[in-house]
Amino acid sequence: MSTEESRHVYRLHSTLELPLEDLHDHIDNATFPDGVDDVEITRRNNTLILKAVAEDQSVSKYTPTAQLKASVTENRVYEEDPDERRQKSFSWDEDEEEEIESELVEFAAFKGDRETVLQNSLLQYQMFLVLCGIAEAAEKGTLTAISERDGDLEATRIVDGEPRPADIEVVEGPRDHGSGQGGVNWRDNKFITD
Repeated sequence: MSTEESRHVYRLHSTLELPLEDLHDHIDNATFPDGVDDVEITRRNNTLILKAVAEDQSVSKYTPTAQLKASVTENRVYEEDPDERRQKSFSWDEDEEEEIESELVEFAAFKGDRETVLQNSLLQYQMFLVLCGIAEAAEKGTLTAISERDGDLEATRIVDGEPRPADIEVVEGPRDHGSGQGGVNWRDNKFITD
């Protein structure tokens, strides 16, 4: 069994957001997992693609490697010290209301489930690890995932840049119940007519 076959990402949900400049700095200084030589960043309009470049030179250039997909948004960021703001709010002098300095900053938003954020299977687990690194660099958002490495399931949860404890819970699904328990009885439903 190759290492690629024994590593999978089954579920993933992300609400990560970080300034585009911070993302570029992170990728420029990151150490990539085994199998990934580099990560190429391409921008098409308001979509950002981070594509794995395989270490394995025998991989055809036409074989799509795993990629992370983010949308680019502009947010207004205000530049003021919160303590100064508090002191101003207690001032009785209302004539001097200064405008708070701000600037428009482009953010990369990795939002959605696995198929939206993490695409293609070759080097998918390795790019998931790259996404975990981005999650730890992001100050805003959550990354949750269930992955498998060498036969063991692993839960991942990173909130606002901090790894948090996570567990995998197995629950009964609706198809595990005997027939007639719960759900809708479509045959005797008064809202459905022949």
